[in-house]
Amino acid sequence: MSRVARPRLVVASQNPGKAREIGRLFPDYEVLSLAGLAPVDFPEEGGDYAENARTKALVAARATGLPCVADDSGLEVEALGGAPGPYSARYGGPGLDDRGRYEALLGALRDVAPPRRARFVCHAAVATPDGRSALAEGACRGEILESAHGEGGFGYDPVFRPEGHQRSMAELSREEKDALSHRGRAFEALRREVAALLGRDG
Repeated sequence: MSRVARPRLVVASQNPGKAREIGRLFPDYEVLSLAGLAPVDFPEEGGDYAENARTKALVAARATGLPCVADDSGLEVEALGGAPGPYSARYGGPGLDDRGRYEALLGALRDVAPPRRARFVCHAAVATPDGRSALAEGACRGEILESAHGEGGFGYDPVFRPEGHQRSMAELSREEKDALSHRGRAFEALRREVAALLGRDG
């Protein structure tokens, strides 16, 4: 008896860490990375998380001919007036890697005493090639540490400690991070929307 093929879902991101993380949140789907499927030129992102996420999902869905999920997330630091926010991936200037960006952040907070309250925010979107879409969001509160800890995760994870935990996001297991992270919460909320758009129960 042949196995029923799982529906395909594309992660509209060029970030491999993000694609793997989102893939774990959709075990009932064949989750594909955008890399190698189709050339996609995403428009420049603005200051609105939801609009950025929806635009990426729609552009990728039209380019690949498959349903796509995307997100826009950012780190909002209280002492910096909510910065870097939607511009987190470009914080500190062009050409920086993850470490360069979080080191720039630590430099900006050098004279700010703990606790340096912050939160991760994520808006997630799903879109189909015919232009239908849906959104969900999630957040994770915590604080910025004075130095990096841990080798896991990506982005600002090594310098962010979630509220109620003694370890940085980069020191948590995959399962722990998926359960409490802003991205995990946003995509958990999005799962019902994905099922509805693709005509699946649950």
